[in-house]
Parts: sequence; C-alpha cells; structure tokens
Amino acid sequence: MTSEAKTVAQYISEAPEDRKEALQKLRNIILENLPKGFQEGMGYGMVGYVVPHSIYPQGYHCNPKQALPFMGFASQKNSINFYHMGIYAKPELYEWFVSEYPKHSKQKLDIGKSCLRIKKPENIPFELIGELVKKITVEDWIATYESAFKK
Repeated sequence: MTSEAKTVAQYISEAPEDRKEALQKLRNIILENLPKGFQEGMGYGMVGYVVPHSIYPQGYHCNPKQALPFMGFASQKNSINFYHMGIYAKPELYEWFVSEYPKHSKQKLDIGKSCLRIKKPENIPFELIGELVKKITVEDWIATYESAFKK
C-alpha cells in the first residue's frame, strides 16, 4: 500500500489506529540512531531515509533526480515493513542481523533481501533496529553503493 502523504507526520497520522504508536516509536528509534547526513522524508509512498543531493549530487542511478535511498518503513496491508539496503548490500551485516534477531523477538524472522516484515506491531525489535541503523554511516553507504552499482 503506497501513501499519498506529503510528510512523515501525515503518513503516521493516516496509518491504522493499532499501528500509529508503533510507527511513531519506530521513527523515533531511527532518528535517535541515524548517523549524521541521512535525511528523512517521504519516498515511494512510505517513510524513507536518503543521502541527499547536497552530499551525493549524482543521486540514485535509476533516477538521478532522486536522492540516494538507504532505509525506510511502511505500514502495509498485513505487516509493518522495515527496509534497509545495507543488509541487502553487505552480507556480513545481513548475517549479523539474522543472528541477533532471535535475541530481540519471539516472532519467526520474516525477511527478504532488504525487507523485514513484522505482522504484529508489538513484535517490532526496536532495540535491534536501533543498533542496525547505527552501523552504516553516509560515507560507508556511498562507498558500498558505488562499489556495487557504479562498476
């Protein structure tokens, strides 16, 4: 489900009532741990965190007019999804996340290449997500992105 919300606050306010508190808490955890330089905003119909053009003028290779995407979250039909391109692009980070997850949640891990799906808001591993958010700086992400997509 994509949203037409123009701001993150609007996005959260339009979410289903039983998810608003969890989405706000997720946002707060991300903002508390987000390395300097990343910028919060709306993109692809969800909340996103990007490397702005002021830091990476080249933008996203699929559409250089867009800032370089990194992370986001969305309230979907059947779950709250957390997207983190670092766990897709860095196998060691993916392995760390998968090994740490059981220490933070009793829910079975439901993960795609960069997407963690959480069916119940009370099962969001907030502390683990906070740790993950800290692990890649803007500089690290740009270097990882360029090594993978700018060959």
